[in-house]
Amino acid sequence: MHASDERPNIVFIFTDDHCEQALSAYDPTRIATPNLDRIASEGMRFNRCYVTNSICGPSRAVIQTGKYSHLNGFTRNGNRFNGDQQTFPKLLQAAGYQTAVVGKWHLASTPQGYDYYDVLKGQGPYYNPPMLTAGGDGKPVTRPNTGYTTDIITDKTLAWLKQQRDPDKPFMVMYQHKAPHRNWMPGPKYLTWLDDVTIPEPETLWDDYSGRTQSASRQSMTIRNHLNPRDLKLEGYGTMNEDQKKVWEAAYGPKNEAYLKARPNMSETDIVKWKYQRYVKDYLRCVKSVDDGVGRVLDYLDEAGLSDNTVVIYSSDQGWYLGEHGWFDKRWMYEESLKTPLLVRWPGTVAAETTNNAIVSNLDFAQTFLDIAGVDIPDDMQGESLVPLLEGKKPQDWRQAFYYHYYENPGGHNVARHYGVTNGNFKLIHFYALEGKKIDDWELFDLNNDPNELTSVYGDSQYADVQARMHKQLDRLRKHYEVPPDENPGRAVRGKKNQQRRAG
Repeated sequence: MHASDERPNIVFIFTDDHCEQALSAYDPTRIATPNLDRIASEGMRFNRCYVTNSICGPSRAVIQTGKYSHLNGFTRNGNRFNGDQQTFPKLLQAAGYQTAVVGKWHLASTPQGYDYYDVLKGQGPYYNPPMLTAGGDGKPVTRPNTGYTTDIITDKTLAWLKQQRDPDKPFMVMYQHKAPHRNWMPGPKYLTWLDDVTIPEPETLWDDYSGRTQSASRQSMTIRNHLNPRDLKLEGYGTMNEDQKKVWEAAYGPKNEAYLKARPNMSETDIVKWKYQRYVKDYLRCVKSVDDGVGRVLDYLDEAGLSDNTVVIYSSDQGWYLGEHGWFDKRWMYEESLKTPLLVRWPGTVAAETTNNAIVSNLDFAQTFLDIAGVDIPDDMQGESLVPLLEGKKPQDWRQAFYYHYYENPGGHNVARHYGVTNGNFKLIHFYALEGKKIDDWELFDLNNDPNELTSVYGDSQYADVQARMHKQLDRLRKHYEVPPDENPGRAVRGKKNQQRRAG
């Protein structure tokens, strides 16, 4: 009997900036994602998966380490991940697993803990990406690739599964897409898909931010003002070759000419509506290619007889705004960026077509992978294994509240530094630094009566008891996770190693 027949394989599928609103297992109003939905229909969909820090690199560092940003040292994009520290793939390797990561890495340092890596350099382009892998001497080398990046990442993942892995070992592969990250460049197959469709506008597209503190209105991530010509496909081809440019121009050229001709006579409202349609359709087109790739991987697992002994997990590095509050991007503790999709298929363990409303997090992923593999979980990891939930059990001491912290200001999109706590019914947020200056702004939301988070009730006497309870919960969690005091606006600090595990 092969080792892989005894211990489950793990396929972790990860995208960049993919929100629940663009995954039909959660919301079928914009797109059909039949292959991703297959994971949900054959397994479990989590409805409250929160991220600790809603931005690409920090989310990935949390997953590698099972620790909050202030402990793993990667608080904001632009940091360099310290790969010498303890990570879950290293622990899996030591336990006899073969490990691989393919696609977006975005942690600056060379991947450690992987028998095979083939990763994008930095963010990576949508076409013809150079990718970093180990050369014959084991040192990193950059190799060119021709084609659409989403397809290339799938091709490389399948090549590793089919040709390079050791069939006598259990495996863990991280299959990680760049898409649907900005600037949302669709693949050739979907360049004109949705041209004859009008995507519904979110009800908060025209939000004026009047019910919240200054932070919401001082950001720079609106569809109205901050999408650039490359985002809108009015100029630029990126890294395309001449043949790819011709295909692209045939799809976008006539549409762009019609818009530019009509624009002088369009109202500001009409222009925002056009920008929304262009943006959201390109985003959805990128998701569609991801879904196709996921289908290819799932089909291979079936064909190779691996599905019954393979745990398939799908998630993204955080949520995203598809026009809600007039925005694109992420970063906030508000619901659309705080929540990320999480789907898990584990035949024989996870019942099909189940949903789970427990508060879970990307903080839990490392411990879950280790628990699935039967590997001891280090005491200094800060999350919880999701295995009991996957088995249909909820521990009595499962977390009832969740701590969040965003550090990147000054930085892209000018979202204030903030931290907060949510229990799924109420949310308390403290904004403490904006544009290089300290601020002291608080917001409290009643998520049941105000699910769109339009009006803060902080300071409202009717919520005095709730506010006091949430403050106590926040203080308790910051102490538990050993979060340092608010740092100076231009500096992020690290805390001490946390030996405790369970919180909330």
